[in-house]
Amino acid sequence: MYSKELLKGTIEIIILKLLSENERMYGYEITQKVKELTDDKILISEGALYSSLHKLEATGVLDTESVLMGKRPRVYYRLTKNGKLVAAEKIAELSSFIKSLSNVIDFSISLA
Repeated sequence: MYSKELLKGTIEIIILKLLSENERMYGYEITQKVKELTDDKILISEGALYSSLHKLEATGVLDTESVLMGKRPRVYYRLTKNGKLVAAEKIAELSSFIKSLSNVIDFSISLA
């Protein structure tokens, strides 16, 4: 599992990426998909997940839909029209950052 410091700046982008590939998802589904895709290396706590989801909703990036599952409501999250644009921008920015970071790391390794 990666440190909280590494994950801190990426949780929202992870959420945006998953929602850009799926019409809608609920919280637990998001955490399980991340766990599955990363072979248990990225585990998002409920606190971090829902804090990020609520922030994205408050800024108009996400809409919610509540569906009754038995006696409990399940809240689904989906990207708004603006959210799709934000997701594309943030995903591209992170991808570029990862490439730049890789260049730094690869350069440092070649000097060793």
